[in-house]
Amino acid sequence: MAQEGKPSDPASEPNTKAEQLASDDKQARAASPSSPSADAEKDAKVEEAKARVAAAKDAAQKAASPAPGPPKAPVKKKEEGPKPIDASGHALVKKLRAQFDGAVIEASEFLGQVSIRIDPARIVDVCQRRDDKDTPFNYLSDLTCVHYPDHKEAPFEVVYNLYSISANERVRLKVSANESDGVDSVTGVWPSADWPEREVFDLFGVKFRNHPDLRRILLPPDWEGHPLRKDYPLEFVENAWTEKHLPEFSDVQREQLEQRRAYGLEILSVPQEREVRELFRSGKEVMPKDK
Repeated sequence: MAQEGKPSDPASEPNTKAEQLASDDKQARAASPSSPSADAEKDAKVEEAKARVAAAKDAAQKAASPAPGPPKAPVKKKEEGPKPIDASGHALVKKLRAQFDGAVIEASEFLGQVSIRIDPARIVDVCQRRDDKDTPFNYLSDLTCVHYPDHKEAPFEVVYNLYSISANERVRLKVSANESDGVDSVTGVWPSADWPEREVFDLFGVKFRNHPDLRRILLPPDWEGHPLRKDYPLEFVENAWTEKHLPEFSDVQREQLEQRRAYGLEILSVPQEREVRELFRSGKEVMPKDK
């Protein structure tokens, strides 16, 4: 036993400290939750939670997605549409060529509809065949026109849609024409061609020789241009007609105009026309155009 006041043996002090540290480490390991068994349990709980979340997501996706239906049919390759075929062997074409030498230029058939291009100088002669015994095309159902700007020599194509009431057949005659020469009128064969020919003259500018009263039918007589030509501008244009019939006027004149219109005394120069004129005079774009 060491005497009181005498220092302890220095050789035994390190061993005492080492034993104390080892004892403290054992106690810390025993009290620490991060033991190997605790870590494994924690990892297992995390994986279990992840599995539950994944299962919940799969269930939600299955509930939101529609029930699987029958398999879709394979997409078919787009087939080419029907094309015009030569109609030289058609019975009506043969009859016309036999009766009018050189009058038929070409003939085609598209979806059962026969179109025959006729020499412009022979159109009246061919149309007079309306009294044929087999197929009397005694009804002019329509007369119209098509503009082809690229065809410099004859940019207009006048189209005659004929119908045979007794035979229940249709045929389409076509004639090429230009603005200066025009084409002969068929009003002597079908009196009903009067107004359709005037309409073609008004909107396309094609003249019909021997027409009884060839003048505009839709637009004013002094209107400039022909609106159904493909080179006619689509936007609003200022021309001589608008300058003449839509002059500038004061508020007093506007009130007088409205009063005259209320009594039916004014036909032209409506307020809406003047408003449109003011719009395009100011340079505003009334409607967007395709660029």
